[in-house]
Amino acid sequence: MKEIKGVFFDLGGTLRIAEQVPEHQEAAKRRMAELAGYEDVQAFIDMVEQRYLPYRDWALGEMKESSDFELWHKWLLPEMDEEKVRAICHEMTYQYRQVKGLRHLVEGGREVIETLHRRGYKLGIISNLIGEYEIYDWLRDDGLEQYFDAVILSPVVGIRKPDPRMYWLGCEKLGLEAGECASVADNLDRDITGAITAGIGANILFISPQKLAKKTITDANRPDYIVHRFLDILDLPMLQGGK
Repeated sequence: MKEIKGVFFDLGGTLRIAEQVPEHQEAAKRRMAELAGYEDVQAFIDMVEQRYLPYRDWALGEMKESSDFELWHKWLLPEMDEEKVRAICHEMTYQYRQVKGLRHLVEGGREVIETLHRRGYKLGIISNLIGEYEIYDWLRDDGLEQYFDAVILSPVVGIRKPDPRMYWLGCEKLGLEAGECASVADNLDRDITGAITAGIGANILFISPQKLAKKTITDANRPDYIVHRFLDILDLPMLQGGK
């Protein structure tokens, strides 16, 4: 193994955790319906959810991701005027994600980020998600923007993990070879397989013992390390001091 000089983090289920907060989620539903001009909030949400299913099948099958505009114009609100979609698509995507839950930094996340930065590692984010602006806003609002030299988001680059190009784009941003980077993620089939294919030097699976018991680890998705607490990342031998 080469010396690790950079660390990539996945977002959903890894660096950010979604919490079910009904009042927050209901407010997001109402705002979506308002933006789209629908009075029946639940009927509108049900329609969007049904239309999202074929989009997700396409995204997973093709390893691609749409921009906010394409997502709503082509898939979710094709009957709406193009300019109207263009005006509301970014907020619609943001609110749609809020319908799924209120996201916050994982317990121990700030300490891990700040400590690895202090130890000299270059840090990056590589994530599949919908939404072009939410993550940049979150990093700025939470005071984390300064720590990340690479932010690779599937709706911005148009591809998604396990496509290895996601990782290669991140490595290019950090100015490092794939073998000089570690990846921290929670999904065996998208994150770990993609990182292995890309040649990432060390793969860290962050997962609870309960979830791990339901997973099947194979040669194709085998992580190098498994941690159950996010803070345990700081104890891994190859992350004790970058240069």
